[in-house]
Amino acid sequence: MKILIINSGSSSIKYQLFNMPQEEVICSGLVERIGLTNPEIHYKSKDHKIDRVCMITNHKEGLEKVVKLLLDEESGVIKSTSEIAAVGHRVVHGGSAFSDTVVVNENVKAKIKELFSLAPQHNPANYEGIVVAETIFPEATQIAVFDTAFHQTMPVEAYKYAIPNKLLEEHNIRKFGFHGTSHKYVAEQARLHLGEQQSQKMITIHLGGGCSITAVKDGKSVDTSLGFGPNEGLIMGSRSGAVDNSIIFYLVNNLGYKLDDVNTMLQKESGMIGLTGCLSDYRDIEAEAIKGDEKCQLALDMSAYRIKHYLGGYIANLNGVDAIVFTAGVGENSIVLRKMVCDHLNFFGIEIDEVKNDVKARKLTEIHSANSKVKVLIIPTNEELEIAKQSFQLLS
Repeated sequence: MKILIINSGSSSIKYQLFNMPQEEVICSGLVERIGLTNPEIHYKSKDHKIDRVCMITNHKEGLEKVVKLLLDEESGVIKSTSEIAAVGHRVVHGGSAFSDTVVVNENVKAKIKELFSLAPQHNPANYEGIVVAETIFPEATQIAVFDTAFHQTMPVEAYKYAIPNKLLEEHNIRKFGFHGTSHKYVAEQARLHLGEQQSQKMITIHLGGGCSITAVKDGKSVDTSLGFGPNEGLIMGSRSGAVDNSIIFYLVNNLGYKLDDVNTMLQKESGMIGLTGCLSDYRDIEAEAIKGDEKCQLALDMSAYRIKHYLGGYIANLNGVDAIVFTAGVGENSIVLRKMVCDHLNFFGIEIDEVKNDVKARKLTEIHSANSKVKVLIIPTNEELEIAKQSFQLLS
């Protein structure tokens, strides 16, 4: 059974075509820097590898270019769209409506649209992916896998906010958490690699355009940094992460900002973009920091500081930690940020080997030193495979 997986991020589209249940990857690729400078599209199959820089202003254009590659007479891997039995979609926010994988219908799409305001950079892109896929693959079953599902195991003291009880009871305002598909995948891979006794308590760190950190105990999420919407916790590419809510009222009441403008600022003009003035991609920021750009260096320092802040809290709540896992685009590739995060954590028994850390990981890699009491791993995330598994299980 051929299942196409579409993972639409805030500025990227990852895609993989699987033959299931064999978990065979027929082709894979990435559309990155959507709407930014020099967008790129990458495609890889058994016999072909394509890398192009081309104009891609939105997710619809990106998906259309992906499909052209799949159907290309020379380098494509399918003759007709009817060969695709199902299209699995990553959807960021499921709210209280979804805690499991579902077949997409009009009601499901309506619910996803209702949650646009809670995940404005993601749910619209996820929705667009579904709508475009329905048109291009009319015979395929569309399936939605939600980022919030993995975090449904959080205890009430972790997911409840200290606001009037009726807001949770009547409106389900609570921490939902995100990147759950990624955190679930790498946590399971770490447990398989280390064995259950060495990975009962772990902290998984997903660092990309969006960032989150999750405390995992016995394979289950017990706390995570992202909350009601995907703008809490760590500093991200264009999102602020945690800020004092008094700032919002000050901007509106004292500086004359409109609420919509504040929301746009916190979601699209803050984080690394706000700190550097124009850059959100960590590769660019690190390159400028090396050249002596003080704003870029401070942005990296602040990012590492915030990650350490959550690490310490989760280690306390877990009463120790067996393993720390770095994943996603920045976590897998940023030698600099991993070192900055792990420096001066020897009190917790965390120590990395700088030689082992000098890698852009393409497979599970141990980077802790021989003396480290805590395992430190890089595990490339594979949300697409996790979505394919869940999609196949649902169809079966």
